[in-house]
Amino acid sequence: MTAYYQIFATPTGPFSLGVNADGAVLATAFGDLERLQTRVSADAWEQDAARTQAARTQVEEYFAGHRQHFELPLAPVGTAFQKQVWAALAEIPFGQTRSYAEVAATIQSGARAVGNANGANPIALIVPCHRVIGANGSLTGFAFGEPIKQRLLEIEGVWPTELPWAHAG
Repeated sequence: MTAYYQIFATPTGPFSLGVNADGAVLATAFGDLERLQTRVSADAWEQDAARTQAARTQVEEYFAGHRQHFELPLAPVGTAFQKQVWAALAEIPFGQTRSYAEVAATIQSGARAVGNANGANPIALIVPCHRVIGANGSLTGFAFGEPIKQRLLEIEGVWPTELPWAHAG
């Protein structure tokens, strides 16, 4: 399979995304092509602004405060369980968070298994794994680092006032 990619600037730094021949998103990464290539396997990578334009536009709209929900075809590669978790992540509304245990309860699984699947999410941001936090409100487990996770939650108006521990003395 050939993956088509584009890298562009965002308020969190370079953002890369890869799509298949039909334009369905395969993977995203906060970083360069090398970082993107760790998210999905492809036989070849070709830079293609036309094939990736719809996804880029929606990501830019998100960062500009004009988009709260992505409407893109997705083609994540993963197990049936991972895809079930990723579908549950996609149901977390903009501006809200869920704990790993809360996500686990929605799919009748364990929090640790959900955490592992969440960490394997190849389509960060668009499939909002950044909205999953620790039971105590901590920013645990984001593949691209807690500062980026924090920034995404700030963009969504969640950080820090909505997180339970933000009010601790």
